[in-house]
Amino acid sequence: MSGVSRLQYSTAVRLIRVNCTGRVDMAFIFRAFSKGMDGVCIVGCWPGECNYATGGNYHAFNMVQLSKRLLEHEGVNPERLMIDWCSSSEGIRFANLIDEFSKRIRELGPLGKAEGVDPEELKSRLEAIAKLIPYIKLAKRDKLSLRFDDLQKYEELYTLEEVDQLLKEVPSYWIDPEKCQACGTCRRRCPVDAISGDKNLIHVIDQNKCIKCGTCYEVCPPRFRAVQKLVGEPVPPPIPEEKRVIVRKKEGHRTAGYGH
Repeated sequence: MSGVSRLQYSTAVRLIRVNCTGRVDMAFIFRAFSKGMDGVCIVGCWPGECNYATGGNYHAFNMVQLSKRLLEHEGVNPERLMIDWCSSSEGIRFANLIDEFSKRIRELGPLGKAEGVDPEELKSRLEAIAKLIPYIKLAKRDKLSLRFDDLQKYEELYTLEEVDQLLKEVPSYWIDPEKCQACGTCRRRCPVDAISGDKNLIHVIDQNKCIKCGTCYEVCPPRFRAVQKLVGEPVPPPIPEEKRVIVRKKEGHRTAGYGH
């Protein structure tokens, strides 16, 4: 940002530089709020002037609209999140944008207190949403990939009702111990190593690590169908470690410790 080091703006601001606003992940926003930041402002190239010709600023604007609805759903004033535009030569405009945003946040007051929500409860809500971001991005990938020249269309893209339904339909994935053949396919393909197991050892999904991406469900061999997708019902508890061993018999049959 040309000349920005010589311009005056709020000292409460902490700048994080990235190559493109398209590199700003939704998780960054929720991490900032869960750590007590009162506002998040994203400033990037003007629409149609992307330095990398990737349209990252359009993607960022789309992502911010969804993030605003998610914040609103959790009781956070969506005005605490802003995205705006500024070229690298517009140092004065950048300083003015930051000052105006800082003034707006001061008027809103501290995060949580201004919304009438206990800060610890709000932190817990935001952290829960952050854990669901991989699922949210997968569920909304078609909308998140849309590109409009008219930015107003992005602002009308997501609704509170849509977000409410999205969060009500969060799936859980569970491996049925009676069907698991310990082939290891799901464990090898899990992007976050949330599945434990080994040869002849029934596999188990760690629900605290699972990001709800559904990869295990998709790759489980059709002849087994061991991975189950659960919506609106609790996940059965994992079987004890000592009962996870599969004892192979002749003729291709097997028995597991838990059933015998």
